[in-house]
Amino acid sequence: MEDQLISVLEEFEYPVFLQGSLSPEIGFPESFFTFWNNSTDGEFASNEEIHTIYRYSVNFYSTDPEKVYNVLREAVKKLKAAGFILSGDGHSLPSGVETHSGRGTEVQFLKNNTITE
Repeated sequence: MEDQLISVLEEFEYPVFLQGSLSPEIGFPESFFTFWNNSTDGEFASNEEIHTIYRYSVNFYSTDPEKVYNVLREAVKKLKAAGFILSGDGHSLPSGVETHSGRGTEVQFLKNNTITE
């Protein structure tokens, strides 16, 4: 599922990183996305996992405060179009450095395990 999430975010042509994999000492790109898999849970019926629910945090950081809002809102639209479940308008995030601000949102994807591909 991460491949699908990353693929949608890469459409914006900003780097995409696993949350926590960048070091402030090395330096941050001017603008970038991060993601983190918060949980992957199953829903069961008759002892079979019928759905898998993937939950992610998706964050956007930038030196441009306007981009922090605008790019994340556009990412929400594209993620919804790709079948991800989102609600709300995100939340502010600390970046850990003075130069960047951040905004994040919670993303879910419900995978139907009863459909064979």
